[in-house]
Amino acid sequence: LVEKYAPYATFIREMTFRSVDGHNLNQAYRMIMELRKRFRQKEIQEQEEATLVKQDKLVRTKNERVPRLSDLTMRPVFAGRKTQGNLEAHSNGLRFISNRGEQVDIIYSNIKHAIFQPCESEIMVLIHFHLKNPIMIGKKKQMNLQVFTEVIDASQAVDAGRRNMYDPEEMDDEQRERQLRKKLNEAFKEFCRKVERVAQKNGFTIEFDIPYRDLGFQGNPHKEMVFIMPTLNCLVNLTETPFFVVDLNDVDHVHFERVTFHSQAFDMVIINKDFTKQPYQIAMIPNSDKDAVQDWLTDMEISYTEGPMTLNWKQIMATVATDDRFYMDTEEDEVTRKEAGWSILRLYDNASDDSDSAEDDSDFGEEPGGDESEEEEEEESFDEESEEESDFDADEELEEQGMDWEDMEREAMADDRRKGRNGDVAEEPRGRKKRPRRR
Repeated sequence: LVEKYAPYATFIREMTFRSVDGHNLNQAYRMIMELRKRFRQKEIQEQEEATLVKQDKLVRTKNERVPRLSDLTMRPVFAGRKTQGNLEAHSNGLRFISNRGEQVDIIYSNIKHAIFQPCESEIMVLIHFHLKNPIMIGKKKQMNLQVFTEVIDASQAVDAGRRNMYDPEEMDDEQRERQLRKKLNEAFKEFCRKVERVAQKNGFTIEFDIPYRDLGFQGNPHKEMVFIMPTLNCLVNLTETPFFVVDLNDVDHVHFERVTFHSQAFDMVIINKDFTKQPYQIAMIPNSDKDAVQDWLTDMEISYTEGPMTLNWKQIMATVATDDRFYMDTEEDEVTRKEAGWSILRLYDNASDDSDSAEDDSDFGEEPGGDESEEEEEEESFDEESEEESDFDADEELEEQGMDWEDMEREAMADDRRKGRNGDVAEEPRGRKKRPRRR
């Protein structure tokens, strides 16, 4: 305000008011704050509209039947309220008219990608438009607009009683749900065909993509796990908000982070060709989907790398954006060799591998003098074993040779005779012979 009105205005810094009735002051305070809020919202809206690209006016179709879809819900909504209405296809664009009379025009020339997602495993069938330039919906700029119809309610009241799987009412409900899914899919598909014909008739080209569910995978692009599916030109999640739409034509490279043998999930970083923009990140993708995702990237001719580290992409993109010879394999002197393009990501991987190997060496490496100490321990153990072996009993040796007690006694008497000590040996009485005592 000072910069805008300083040459022509006088400003009062602070004022104090007193009143016998405090209710009047409170009411005046609320009115001032409300006026301030409205003025601030008006300024923000003017700033938003100042950067908008001016759109052509919608040319309504006359003297012909207009293709129309009824009972639709639009996202994003007007002013936080659920927006329901009809979608019509006219000469140069589409118009959504809500039940309260609010209108949103989508010009064919401003549509970058049109996607039709049938109701297969979701609770809704939808048509999504990704725009080239944002448009105002309510008081905010939006790049994505979607209309859908729910096949079943997101939350249903379940009967307290136990239901039988062969209950005729439950089987009828399932049959009606399958018929409704088929009917809505056919209605939306037919509307997409009519829009393509109307656009082609008036000199515009629109083709509706259908996501490939077989190539989909679970991931977290924002704050919750969602099912992400590729289309012919995009990688999308359109069921949950905020929408996730990545144009594959703008993708320069894909890098996989936290790829190790021990982790159960990895992260996917999608780098834009415009290096001033921060990459898209999809976290917590299961390892079981990695091969399928990499095969799909190969089919789309998009390069990718992988590594075990989580990188600082803000710093990397700042460095890449200022490197004029990023895709060249030499420095400015054209002699010094360097990594070309996104091969620089291998440097981070090698650095992590070196650090890991150093840690392994420090943990499991051999200490100096370790061989000598081990040899000394082995010698001591060998000496102890030899001493124990030299301290054996003759009886034990005879036992090892397979002799019984009588043979051992005869052998002992024969030894005594050879030594000339027969007179010292007393003759034992007949009968049961005593076993020699073991030492």
